[in-house]
Amino acid sequence: MTSAAHAPAHATLPARPRKIWMDGRLVDPADACVSVYDHGLLYGDGCFEGLRGYRGRIFKMDAHLRRLEESAERLRLRIPYSRAELAAAMKETMAACEKPDCYIRLVVTRGAGTLGLNPFTCPRPGVIIVVDTIQLYPHELYRSGMKVIVAKRPRIPVECLDPAIKSLNYLNNILAKIESIDAGVLEAIMLNVHGDVSECTGDNIFAIKGGRIATPPTSAGILHGITRQFVIDELAPALGIPVEERRMSLDDLYGADEVFLTGTAAEIIGVSAIGDRTIGIGRMGPMTERLEAEFRRRILAGAPED
Repeated sequence: MTSAAHAPAHATLPARPRKIWMDGRLVDPADACVSVYDHGLLYGDGCFEGLRGYRGRIFKMDAHLRRLEESAERLRLRIPYSRAELAAAMKETMAACEKPDCYIRLVVTRGAGTLGLNPFTCPRPGVIIVVDTIQLYPHELYRSGMKVIVAKRPRIPVECLDPAIKSLNYLNNILAKIESIDAGVLEAIMLNVHGDVSECTGDNIFAIKGGRIATPPTSAGILHGITRQFVIDELAPALGIPVEERRMSLDDLYGADEVFLTGTAAEIIGVSAIGDRTIGIGRMGPMTERLEAEFRRRILAGAPED
């Protein structure tokens, strides 16, 4: 019998099943529907998490679920499932989709209510789990590094909409992402309204200078990134690299030996240039390579779920 790995080039391999988890049941994607009165659709009222599955294990699952709960609490949104139930639901969906290596989108919407902003007309939040694949950046950029720009659009001030709340309202990020696409690159650095470096449209940012890592503090108006924290708390200390959280200017990035980005979907990727300025050696630098290799080693050893 011919195995799938050695099937003829013209052979059609069976497609993996696709299922969406919606409020306690698995449905086909065509049947995964939300009400046109759902305030998540009408007003971006809700929160979400993006997680990664590696060999059937969900990377930093506990930290993601804690952050989801914190976002929901600040929105005064009651998640109708426990942390254990959400964890089981994500594993169930991964198994149903036969995707042990995947990207998971866990969404909590305000639910269906009346027209108008009042969130308390929505009697029950909705919960959706999508399991699929994702590739933000081409594989070759993880060796060569990626070019980015500085967005003209600043990050929303914390006092207006705290980016620590991972809400369904991503228009600030999307408008900056459009700037990067128009410039022919895949990511943009966002500054806060004070001109300090904040984060990118979908990634946190780090700079390396003289063997030390610096990254903007959470007070700069950034998402409290799970992979960012993994670098700060575990990867860098394991490699003996000191990390400092501090206010950063664009000059800190332009003068850095290396710059790299982190995110659940992006993992760890180096920056080769910011606009027309080459960063360091113009490709992924050696310390970033060490961090990425340590990240990969730990994932292959069994992605930590706590």
